[in-house]
Amino acid sequence: MPHPSRPTVTLHDVAAAAGVSVATASRVLGGSSRTVAPEYERKVLAAAAELRYTSDMSARAMRRKSDSIALVADDLTTPTIGIVVAAMERQARTVESFVSVSSTGGTPERQYETVRTLCALRPQALVLTSSRFEAKALGGRLLDELLAYEQQGGRVVVFGNTDMPFDSITVDDRGSARPMGAHLAQTGHQRVVILAGPRDKANVSARTSGFVEGLLSGGVDAQDVRIVNCEVSRQGGFDATTRLIEEGLGQVEAIVAANDLIAVGALSACRAGGVAVPSRVSVAGFDDIQLAVDVTPRLTTVALPLAEIGAESIRLALAPRSGAEAPAGPGAGGPTRETVLGTLVVRDSTTTRTS
Repeated sequence: MPHPSRPTVTLHDVAAAAGVSVATASRVLGGSSRTVAPEYERKVLAAAAELRYTSDMSARAMRRKSDSIALVADDLTTPTIGIVVAAMERQARTVESFVSVSSTGGTPERQYETVRTLCALRPQALVLTSSRFEAKALGGRLLDELLAYEQQGGRVVVFGNTDMPFDSITVDDRGSARPMGAHLAQTGHQRVVILAGPRDKANVSARTSGFVEGLLSGGVDAQDVRIVNCEVSRQGGFDATTRLIEEGLGQVEAIVAANDLIAVGALSACRAGGVAVPSRVSVAGFDDIQLAVDVTPRLTTVALPLAEIGAESIRLALAPRSGAEAPAGPGAGGPTRETVLGTLVVRDSTTTRTS
């Protein structure tokens, strides 16, 4: 039996989802010259993108280009993306623009569908954030969509690792994690468990490699470093650490996690299992989210300048093009590539081992 087709999304549906009148939704999506408050315009555009409303978007695009900046992210529920989005909005408001946000789950298919819908809405810029954007994904269809968008006057900025020809900001996860491994080794931790996240997630895999390099450079024996894969979440860290405790920690002296949420889960599991931190085992993370200083003991971590990255993404997206009006992608001089390093922050969750 064939599957029923997706119901047609109407302007009434978009208005209801956005919590505005049909007239307001029509002004936003129909290219009316009447002014709509940025707050309502943002809600309408976000609802249209979420519902995949495309009717009459081409007519609107011919009339005017939105003053929005569209952020496309893998997951909107993480503390790190919350810091980035807040900084983007602050920076956008300085030039009377605003940020709309869409989530893709990190799959190339959803990334493509979301970008295609947003391009029809004609934001002045797209900021894409993911652990990895690849030019060859989906046979190059996502890249083709983005190149066409820039040819029509848009701007693309990527926050994450990418081989696409657009301006980008990348965190050197491996280089940022290396000092953490070296610090644990230098403070006497010789047997270490790394809560590494899933093997196929690029940024946490790079952090794991950096932790290992730092530990080995500090004299830790490779056979005394154990890598445990887990879900990238507080629950993932809690479950992985609970299993370690149930197995018996043995001579493990430190647990270092691929991000702070995993580390917070590890701290909770230690507390539930009666394992003292840091006197019995040190715990460390990566990112330096707000929760890192709210937990007890305060978390040793690697601080990333997430707010600065968010603001810089907007500055790149709105920066005047150099030279002629050609897109910034594969043109003369090539795209801007910025690389960011994290900073080791030592707090109460780690200690020095004397034996």
